[in-house]
Amino acid sequence: MYLSLDDYRTVVTLTPLVSIDMLVRNQAGEYLLGYRTNAPARNTWFVPGGSIRKNETLDDAFLRISENELGMLLQRNDASFLCVFEHHYADSCCGDSIGTHYVVLAHQLELDIGLDSLPRAQHGKYRWFTREQLLNSPEVHLHTKWYLQTPG
Repeated sequence: MYLSLDDYRTVVTLTPLVSIDMLVRNQAGEYLLGYRTNAPARNTWFVPGGSIRKNETLDDAFLRISENELGMLLQRNDASFLCVFEHHYADSCCGDSIGTHYVVLAHQLELDIGLDSLPRAQHGKYRWFTREQLLNSPEVHLHTKWYLQTPG
């Protein structure tokens, strides 16, 4: 069962969302980022990820999110857990006046994937970034930079 837009707007307004983000690194040590076309984090480079749905297991959410964001079904045990993060945004997919609060379960994985095969629903384009490029670019969202600034 999916929420109506009005019900989802109420949830975003009143509660945090739980999500999975994927820090994808290729064999060359570069990180996959997509240029976001939707709020929050619109017009910034960001990692693939998505919200977990009510009654969806973490394993099922990881499968669905990896397919939606990377175009392939990946198991959660294909990745390693990085850390729990908290993201706050002034806007949301429901509008500029409703902020978003995420509790993010960040995972990292190694994956070589062609950029042309990636889905375009959330990201208009993709690019591989070196660690230095990612950390130094003003176009990379701060929350994405946090993933590389976490010890461990």
